[in-house]
Amino acid sequence: MNVAQVARYLHMDPAQIARLVKQGEIPCEQAETHPLFARGEIDAWESQRILGMPERRLADYHRDTTAGTRQQGAAHVAVCGMLTVERTVCALQSRTKSAVLHDLTSIAECAGLLYDPKDLLHSLEEREALCSTGLVNGVAIVHPRHHDPFLASESFLVLARTAAPIPFGAPDGRPTDLFFLLVCQDDQRHLHSLARLCTLFVSTPLLEHLRAADSAAGMFDATVAAEAGVLKRLS
Repeated sequence: MNVAQVARYLHMDPAQIARLVKQGEIPCEQAETHPLFARGEIDAWESQRILGMPERRLADYHRDTTAGTRQQGAAHVAVCGMLTVERTVCALQSRTKSAVLHDLTSIAECAGLLYDPKDLLHSLEEREALCSTGLVNGVAIVHPRHHDPFLASESFLVLARTAAPIPFGAPDGRPTDLFFLLVCQDDQRHLHSLARLCTLFVSTPLLEHLRAADSAAGMFDATVAAEAGVLKRLS
């Protein structure tokens, strides 16, 4: 992608992209002449940027991605359309970071979503090696390093609450007990879904409700209700 294309892709102004190139803050080639951007590298960079966005900037970004996603149809707007009660677990027994990645992969495998579970697990491990997907307040959005149609038969979410919080490398140093596994078949849906989940965490009491729920069905219902409230405010 060139500057104009990556600006549209990231919902940013071309001048902002040019400034990031000049400052060496965005991955690109031929930065001194005509910058070129690899979609996979930009997706990884933007994923990490979304996870660390302050609330006001996140709100603007989320509004823009929602508007863009609506053009693809209603099925892509509601992230909870990728989640089911069967893929929600309220007492995951994982006790280490490695075990969480393995167990989340196993849930997706049991649901018949994966072509090769080893491929997904390896990609999750690669992503965590770059930087933890753990966020503040004890939640993580685990996702593969790359997003393509060959990891899974469809885009999907898995939601799990561990029986006890575990160290996961969160920026606030707190252990993590709530895990969303997000696997998308294309980059744009991945970025929109990341922004939606982060928005739910900061603008609704979802995390509190997930910890208070006494069943997988309760956790699922709380997530659906939180997203419905956010979508209503955007309409």
